[in-house]
Amino acid sequence: MLEIKSGRFLLKSREILHGRELDVVVDRQTGVNYVTYLASASAPLNPLLDKDGKPLVDELPLENV
Repeated sequence: MLEIKSGRFLLKSREILHGRELDVVVDRQTGVNYVTYLASASAPLNPLLDKDGKPLVDELPLENV
């Protein structure tokens, strides 16, 4: 996992899509994975879902917490 500053969210991955950053972050308190697409001034967090429509959750504690 990539690590930025300590805080509630941990940057898990970053890709460039159509010239913009597509980040996956993990909530350190819940383990839920979110995706954010930095296409404008606002970048909402959307939960990543598995094939059953349930949020993807990493086991806690996370590495490098």
